[in-house]
Amino acid sequence: MKNWMYQWNAMRLIRLAMGVFIIFQGIESNQWLFVLLGGVFSLMPLLNIGCCSTAGCATNRFISKKSNSKETTFTEIK
Repeated sequence: MKNWMYQWNAMRLIRLAMGVFIIFQGIESNQWLFVLLGGVFSLMPLLNIGCCSTAGCATNRFISKKSNSKETTFTEIK
């Protein structure tokens, strides 16, 4: 539950509002396919998944403090 309320941004709020709006419009016009589509749009921000299904499009917010750089030596071949 804690993860669901973490890192809300404007895009998540817009997707949630759009999903709820589509659900209500589908119910009002008896178009159950729109209700299903609105449910998908509502679940995406609630579960924090996006177009890549696992939020693979997002970049990490935290920078790794480990440095794995090693000194590279080159040998010149003539």
